[in-house]
Amino acid sequence: MNLGIIATLAYGIITLIGGIIGYVTAGSNVSLFSGSISGLLLIFAAFVQIQGETWGLILAAVVTAVLLVVFAFRLAKTRKFMPAGMMTVLGMLTLAVIVNQLTTSRS
Repeated sequence: MNLGIIATLAYGIITLIGGIIGYVTAGSNVSLFSGSISGLLLIFAAFVQIQGETWGLILAAVVTAVLLVVFAFRLAKTRKFMPAGMMTVLGMLTLAVIVNQLTTSRS
């Protein structure tokens, strides 16, 4: 299992758990819905990557990039590190690993 798969799986699990925590603590249906959808998409992308399909890595990059933009805007708006800042930092790290994996797999 390579680092791209591990990063995608870890970020997907964190996103899924974060959506559940957002629902439990703040009663946010949006957190539950968006966290569940994006987390499950990332977990699915990791399993597709395990099967050797390159499009799983592309799916992971797109979902991570969208989440990165959403959390960066939320961080700019709220100026609170938790959860937006943490998810922005983790998203940047995950996206860097995924892009590196994409560039090395294409050469």
